[in-house]
Amino acid sequence: MEKAEAKNGEGIGSDRRKIIIVEGTSDRDRLLAILAEEVTILCTNGTLSYQERERLAGGLDADEIYVLTDADEAGNTLRRQLRTEIPQARHLYTRKLYREIATTPSEYLATILNKAHFAVK
Repeated sequence: MEKAEAKNGEGIGSDRRKIIIVEGTSDRDRLLAILAEEVTILCTNGTLSYQERERLAGGLDADEIYVLTDADEAGNTLRRQLRTEIPQARHLYTRKLYREIATTPSEYLATILNKAHFAVK
């Protein structure tokens, strides 16, 4: 699983670390271009290993975990897996019309993130 952090601006005053789980690097890159606060973005590359699932499920209770996957079959499969493995995660959704995070308009992604209380550019 790949990890990237957005450090484009000041956080919004929480001691809790924010984590967004996405499918791929193009999704991560889209979010990094929009976010204006420190956020850890984990790329699953479509799947999660047993070790990653255990780490996320057990070790991140104090963190704010979000899931943002594509609106397609692979994204929905991963979302269902994460909903079971990490029940405390908050799920964010793009429109089926856009299908992929990488092709979702930046303005719409900014709206999704803003509604979830992320600082955006």
